[in-house]
Amino acid sequence: MASGVTVSDACKTTYEEIKKDKKHRYVIFYIKDERQIDVEVIGARDEEYDAFLTNLQAGGAGECRYGLYDFEYMHQCQGTSESSKKQKLFLMSWCPDTAKVKKKMLYSSSFDALKKSLVGVQKYIQATDLSEASQEAVEEKLRATDRQ
Repeated sequence: MASGVTVSDACKTTYEEIKKDKKHRYVIFYIKDERQIDVEVIGARDEEYDAFLTNLQAGGAGECRYGLYDFEYMHQCQGTSESSKKQKLFLMSWCPDTAKVKKKMLYSSSFDALKKSLVGVQKYIQATDLSEASQEAVEEKLRATDRQ
């Protein structure tokens, strides 16, 4: 079900700056006036995952957000002794259980519009609490897509 919410050009531009130019580490999106997905916070390239989580929740317990993060981790293929650095872009839909039903519905129905406009994201994650959004949980989901 589409919500009729559009994606601003700023979202697409910032996404390209992260994906191609590696200018930023992450970006937080929000739905403005129930009509358009827009950029709320852009994280500097040297910011850590904790800053991403803090900004994702900055709206408060009743607010939903989307977050795009350029995640880096070390991966070791089976049978080799070398580790290589991997980077994966993931898009997270953050809708805490404490958010109002109408808001959760708006964010979940608008998630597809954002997915379609950000081509090349490797993983989509839906999180309702910190255990699902934690660095460990996210890394586990990203590693599950690696070849062994």
